Amino acid sequence: MARSKSSGAWLARHVSDPYVRKAGAQGYRARSAFKLIEIVNSEGLARPGETVVDLGAAPGGWSQVLAKRVGASGKVVAVDPLEVDAIPGVTFIQGDFREDEVLKRLEAALEGRKVDLVVSDMAPNISGVRATDQARSIHLCELALDFARTHLNPRGAFVVKVFQGSGYPEFLVEMKRAFVTVASKKPGASRDESREMYLWGKGLRMAGRGREGKEGS
Repeated sequence: MARSKSSGAWLARHVSDPYVRKAGAQGYRARSAFKLIEIVNSEGLARPGETVVDLGAAPGGWSQVLAKRVGASGKVVAVDPLEVDAIPGVTFIQGDFREDEVLKRLEAALEGRKVDLVVSDMAPNISGVRATDQARSIHLCELALDFARTHLNPRGAFVVKVFQGSGYPEFLVEMKRAFVTVASKKPGASRDESREMYLWGKGLRMAGRGREGKEGS
């Protein structure tokens, strides 16, 4: 089958992408590693000895970054429906984060520890219907925020990829309700045409309380 012009253009751009080349040179599995590196460096996140949860971990680039930063005294637990090749210092759970059984396995892997940092690069399977894909993406962000509210220690932090569009302003409000400090950034490694934005919150306002614990519920 002949390759389409669009796929050929994508391949050419991918091969020439400086972050793709940089990832290969430094041993990272994905160029997205540099998005997280920029954020954790600027905010001082994922320090040695900390416990971190990586939601939507495949192919493992973010987990590589986190494992290097927390070191042997820290702990990284990663979750994704796709298989991820082993990474030293990372406990990987294969499964859908939305399923109760997978969440229980994740909680068991934490061994009762409160978490210092939750990161989420989760994205839905693309249907091609923009409104549907956006709604599914925001729902994953909400689930990740719920997990962070419940499992972070009071001084913990949460980093999440969000696509700008319907539901984004409302999710930003939820972030500000949950954390003392909230900021946003489009990292240098994020392509210009992408609608993705990265939000992070630091310092829980409602430590240990999920959405069911909000006022008025």
